Amino acid sequence: MADLVVAGAGMAGLVAAAEARRLGATPVVLEKLDRPGGSMRLSSGVVWRHRRFDRFRAECPAGDPLLQRLLFERLDHDLRWVESLGAPVVARDTGNDLTTGVRFDPERLTATLVAAAGDVRVSDPLHELPDSAPVVLATGGFGADRELLREHVTPEADHVMVRAAPGSTGDGLRLGLAAGAATSTGLADVYARAMPAPPARVQPADFVALSQLYARHAEVTNERRERHATETWSEVDTGQWMARQPRARAWFRVPEAALAERVRERSVGEMVEAAAAAGAPVRREVGHVTVETVAGVTTTLGGLAIDGHACAAAGVFACGADAGGLATGGYASGLAAALVFGRIAARTALGENP
Repeated sequence: MADLVVAGAGMAGLVAAAEARRLGATPVVLEKLDRPGGSMRLSSGVVWRHRRFDRFRAECPAGDPLLQRLLFERLDHDLRWVESLGAPVVARDTGNDLTTGVRFDPERLTATLVAAAGDVRVSDPLHELPDSAPVVLATGGFGADRELLREHVTPEADHVMVRAAPGSTGDGLRLGLAAGAATSTGLADVYARAMPAPPARVQPADFVALSQLYARHAEVTNERRERHATETWSEVDTGQWMARQPRARAWFRVPEAALAERVRERSVGEMVEAAAAAGAPVRREVGHVTVETVAGVTTTLGGLAIDGHACAAAGVFACGADAGGLATGGYASGLAAALVFGRIAARTALGENP
């Protein structure tokens, strides 16, 4: 008999189960897909926080300050815990002076957490909440459900590229609401990236490598020639704007002089060439190049409202993308939130001090 039922075997769910086992409990993880890892396996593997809390608040001003403070203060300790489980760190630098954190290899991180979680059952979704044990909802939000995206995020949901794991279809949201939970702020917010537009060939393994992260170096317009000025270093504002434009499209017109600019480990020119090689429409003219892009929705930022104990309703806890209200109005590391609140959810569900 399980002491804790965890719905979802992504970062948050596996962390919750691993923490439960550390505390001596017997958890079971139910995963609807035929493999564990969720959207974590599609990510760059960087788990980070803002270096300064005031910067975190400024970039995510509508987020819950209590949840943000917990993430800010606990992440470094929780990252050391992940390392203690045996997950090797690829890099101890995020490539951004505004943030601090580490990079894991997503496949090896998944394998480490699966081993620590214990009983992980794939192709076995949770359809209804059990009466016999508390539940942690960690099903990945609703980034892969076009109907929910249309209802809450954008009328252009049929046109966005889905970068989320295919199991992220709102199961946790539905189960939580049925149990009496409320929705968080920012239900319309998503973390989206500009991706090479069709007929480009983009496979899940290419999601990170083909991201077009140079909006700040480009003139960004929609198909009506209306401009968007990028305001954030993460360019999440551009991704969200794109998701709501006709056909979720934007054109990045880049001056030739900007092609040598670097964004982390890649140059703008290298990203443009990657889009062209994938088959995206790329127009080259004297003095500039224009790339047609489409919004790729990686994850939803709104979801179930939780308190500082990750509690969404009586006996029901939420973490990862199933829990909203943390990054409302901006962007923060989804893997970091999954780690911190996955551990908190498990401890609270088992009656421990969170």
